[in-house]
Amino acid sequence: MFGLFLMLPVLALYARGMPDYSPELLGLAMGAYGLTQALLQIPFGRWSDRIGRKPVIAGGLALFAAGSLLGAFAQSLAVLAVARSLQGAGAVSAAVTALLADLTRPDVRTRAMAFIGISIGLSFVLSLVLAPVLDATVGVPGIFLAMLLMALAGIALIMFAVPPEPPRSGRDAPPLSRLRELTLRPALFRLHLGMFAMHFMITATFLAVPAVLVEDLGLAPGGHWKVYLGVFVASIAGTIPLVLATERTRWASTLLVAAVLAAAASQAMLGLSHGHFWVVMAALTLYFAVFNYLEARLPALLTLAAPGAERGAALGIFATAQFLGAFAGGVVGGVLLGRFGLPGVFWGAAAVAAAWAVVAALGSAGAAKVAEHA
Repeated sequence: MFGLFLMLPVLALYARGMPDYSPELLGLAMGAYGLTQALLQIPFGRWSDRIGRKPVIAGGLALFAAGSLLGAFAQSLAVLAVARSLQGAGAVSAAVTALLADLTRPDVRTRAMAFIGISIGLSFVLSLVLAPVLDATVGVPGIFLAMLLMALAGIALIMFAVPPEPPRSGRDAPPLSRLRELTLRPALFRLHLGMFAMHFMITATFLAVPAVLVEDLGLAPGGHWKVYLGVFVASIAGTIPLVLATERTRWASTLLVAAVLAAAASQAMLGLSHGHFWVVMAALTLYFAVFNYLEARLPALLTLAAPGAERGAALGIFATAQFLGAFAGGVVGGVLLGRFGLPGVFWGAAAVAAAWAVVAALGSAGAAKVAEHA
C-alpha cells in the first residue's frame, strides 16, 4: 500500500510533462491499478482459501515488483498506465486480510483491523510526506525502483517473519455459484458499496489536491509534505475516539453513517472553497480522520459477517469493490477534471459519499427493525 500511495501526490504533476498528457489519460494512469486489482481479487481470494494465504501473497508481490520495474523505465503516460496495471495484478489485499482474520479472535478483530487501518493511514501519510522529497531527489522513476525493493522485502517478510497460518484441507474455496450470494447478500452488499465509494473518493481527491496546493495556494511541490504531515497528525484526534466509541458503545451503526456524512462534508468544503488555506486544511483533516476510521471499520464488519470457510472469497469480492472504486475514481475524476475543473472533482466525490450515506442509513434502519422484531 505504501508503494501504491507513493504515486498519489506526485503522478498528477509528473504526468503534465509527458508527451501524451491529457486529464483523461492521467485519470486512467491514476486508477489503472484498480482495474487489474478488481479483476483478480476474487481469484486470489479463492486461491488463498485453497492453497494458503502466504503463497498467494508472495506471488502477488512478485507481480507488483514486475510492474514497478516497468514503471521505472516508462517514457509515456500510456506505458505508465500499463505499469500501474501490472502492479495492480498483485491483488493480495483479500488474502492479507483473510490471514489476519485467521490469526485473530472475533472479539479483538475490530482492534486488529484498526491497527491495519492505522498502518495504512501511516503508509498513506508517509507516502504523502516522502513522495515529494523522493521526487525532488530521484524522480518518479526512482520511486518505482523503491517500490521494487519494497516488494522484494515484502516477499521475505511474508515467508519468514509472519506467524504460520492454520493448515487447510485444500477444499476450502467455495464454488463459483456461491460468489453471487456472497456478493448480493444485503449485509455484505452494503459493505461492498461502501468500500467502492471510499476508494473512489481517495483516488479522485488526489487527482485534484496536488493541483490545489500548487495553483490555488501557491505551495511548491517539494513542500507539500509539511501540509500532509500536519493534516494527518491532526486527524488522529478524530480517528481514535471513533474507534474507541465503536468498541465501547452501542452506537456503531450511527457512527458509521456519521463518518460517511463527514466525508461528504469534507469534499463539499473543498468544492466550495479550495482557494483558502485554512479551509483546505480543515477539510483534509476531517477527511483523513474518517478515512482512517472507515478503512478499519469496513473490513472488520465484513469478516464478522462472512462465513469462516468462505472468508477469503468474501474478502476477494470486498477488495474487488475497493479497487473498482479506485479505478472509477481515477477515470471519472479525470473526466470531471477535464470538463469542470477542480471543483467538479470534489463535488463528484461528495455526491458519491452522500449516496453511500443514504445506503448505510437505510441498512442501519433495517437492521434495527429486524432486531426489534426479534
